[in-house]
Amino acid sequence: MSASHHPLSPQLSLIWLLGWSFLIAMVTLQMNLVAARSNPPKNLPVVRTVYFPQTGHHLSDRVGFLDFWRANGQLLTFGMPISEELVIDGRIVQYFERARFEYHPEYAKTVQQVQLGLIGREWLAHHSLSLPPNSNLDTGAFFPETGYSLQGEFLEFWQRHGGLVIFGFPLSEQVDENGTLVQYFERARFRYRPEALSPFLRQQETIYGIDLDSLFEVHIDELGREIARLQNVNTDPVARLPGAVDWSPGLWSRRIEVDLSRQYLFAYEDELLVFSAPVATGRDGFNTPRGDFTIYYRIPEQTMTGCLGGECWYVPNIPWVQYIVGGVALHGTYWHNAHGSGVRMSHGCINLRIDDAQWLYEWADLGVPVKIY
Repeated sequence: MSASHHPLSPQLSLIWLLGWSFLIAMVTLQMNLVAARSNPPKNLPVVRTVYFPQTGHHLSDRVGFLDFWRANGQLLTFGMPISEELVIDGRIVQYFERARFEYHPEYAKTVQQVQLGLIGREWLAHHSLSLPPNSNLDTGAFFPETGYSLQGEFLEFWQRHGGLVIFGFPLSEQVDENGTLVQYFERARFRYRPEALSPFLRQQETIYGIDLDSLFEVHIDELGREIARLQNVNTDPVARLPGAVDWSPGLWSRRIEVDLSRQYLFAYEDELLVFSAPVATGRDGFNTPRGDFTIYYRIPEQTMTGCLGGECWYVPNIPWVQYIVGGVALHGTYWHNAHGSGVRMSHGCINLRIDDAQWLYEWADLGVPVKIY
């Protein structure tokens, strides 16, 4: 969907036109500076160790922990490191706010080289909790391995953010803990936060009859912190190592690719795939342009109006908008759920699920290149 602003008075229209003329001029003059800010210069040394001043700890690629963290959800899934690399029971491990990474040299140079500790099992065992299994096998996805099921928002989040590899099997049903819905997994604990989805989007769920998700509607609790405390792990901050730089997605050359034939989007840091999501692009007559573009304007929420090809539209409160060329933008969508289905729905924009659009907005920046093919 392409966009314009609300109809304005003549005086405001003049101001609007002058403002946009100035913005376009500035974008044209400063694009190289913007690109330099969002992506590092070429031919710099490869980043192998980063530092998180918020927790006072490093994250290194010495045994693959840094790349695993970058490729599997980053802050959303694991949080920040809360320890350095440690050797416990003969194995290299590192604690994070929401996880424990473990190095398995027997699987070196395979996808199993880095695995996640079973901190959910450990937490339940420490607290001697035994939760009743599912008594209704007709709902959700049932896992005979543990006797529990997954459904609703927790099932969607589990499927989209790593499934068995990242979270493991469920170790409980959804249970109420002090008025909050939670569920335990081998490697995590989910917590439902319905307030993370705005009242407007809740209303749209009812109007359109589709499920909408905010990025933080399902929260991963900080079990890594809790297990580190229970096991007396040293989490004291350490001094920054020489050569270590503060972590930021901008340390690597970021780029976004959109495959129109597959209706899928991919985000990279250098050559490492760090995110992918289904999309819905422009339908016939409003085809999404192919080519190499750049994010030139971003806004967390925008009302889009316009007329094109004999069609007019007014769509309020579109979330996580990032323009790449003219009125074509990456943005969240609440009025359909055809992403990745092959059904192209838009007036040229690249439609994403709301939680995917939010992740991409928080990761990207002005000047990040977007290739559409």
